[in-house]
Amino acid sequence: MKAMVMAAGVGTRLRPLTHFIPKPMIPIVNKPALEHTLDLLRKHGFDEVVINLHFYPDMIRDHFGDGQRYGLKIHYSLEKTLMGTAGGVKRAEHHFNDTFVVMSGDGLTDINLSRVIEFHKKKKSLATMVLKKVDARFDYGVTLIDQYSRIEKFIEKPSWSDVFANTVNTGIYVFEPEIFDYIPKNKFYDFGHEVWPLLLTRKKPIFGYEMKSYWCDIGNLQEYKRAEKNALEGAVKVKIPGKLRRKNIWVGSNTYIHPGVKIVGPAVIGSNCQIEKGVTINSFTTIGNNNIIEEGARLSDCILWAGVHVSKGVRLRNCVIGNQAKISENISVFEGSVINIDEKK
Repeated sequence: MKAMVMAAGVGTRLRPLTHFIPKPMIPIVNKPALEHTLDLLRKHGFDEVVINLHFYPDMIRDHFGDGQRYGLKIHYSLEKTLMGTAGGVKRAEHHFNDTFVVMSGDGLTDINLSRVIEFHKKKKSLATMVLKKVDARFDYGVTLIDQYSRIEKFIEKPSWSDVFANTVNTGIYVFEPEIFDYIPKNKFYDFGHEVWPLLLTRKKPIFGYEMKSYWCDIGNLQEYKRAEKNALEGAVKVKIPGKLRRKNIWVGSNTYIHPGVKIVGPAVIGSNCQIEKGVTINSFTTIGNNNIIEEGARLSDCILWAGVHVSKGVRLRNCVIGNQAKISENISVFEGSVINIDEKK
């Protein structure tokens, strides 16, 4: 089986975290979001993946390479100018001659893709959209299906007067190669705004698969922190790197933790870290690789990326600290703060 993973987005709503890295490389429990997507595809028997690139493309290409260490064959499609979701897939048309899946590289889900494909084939569908019931219905377009799961109607960004459902498009699709007949070449084209409405108008066999599994669109800082928390507490099934030291506490290799350090799970500590005496690490904290946490620091409900240096007596709570940041002695960073620096300097 083959899949197309969309990884060309810039991620403006996640700035400043995405000023210097592409959105799919944002870490969730110390692994890029895109890596969790690849893990899921491999789990369900996919062996070949096309990834489209645009923003800092070499960062993705250098990390994942040819895909061999993930048990996949990875191809890359560089978009110097963004082509839209459908336009990006059209550029990779030559890779797909059978049923294939399209997924986002910056979402988080543990959906059973095998069941989705089985549903798609049973319905003899040209195009199957994976749907999810959500509470925040106004952040997404809604999709209406009939009693046979056939798609009847779309409403993008509905107002209060339009509300009739809270079933939204997750951006996970299963297609037959015939889908390329409905996407023009060398043109910016979008699945949600153009392809799906066209298929509906043409009365093509398109269906909605309503998923019960976990799904989170990491579109902003609030959703990013929610996805991180959900991964730590096990609400979504993902592979957390490191060794499980005790219940809900994972620690990477070559990490030193002073015997007097207090850790309350769930928490993840990366590889090659140094955690000094008197440090307290409270629940829902993720510490990335190559971090130094100095004496007496207190961390709670925060996310530290790679190479962060936290000095003596620092207090961190409910914040995100980007790569290579240094937090000076005896300061506090609280409630929703985000610190990021330019790694190129």
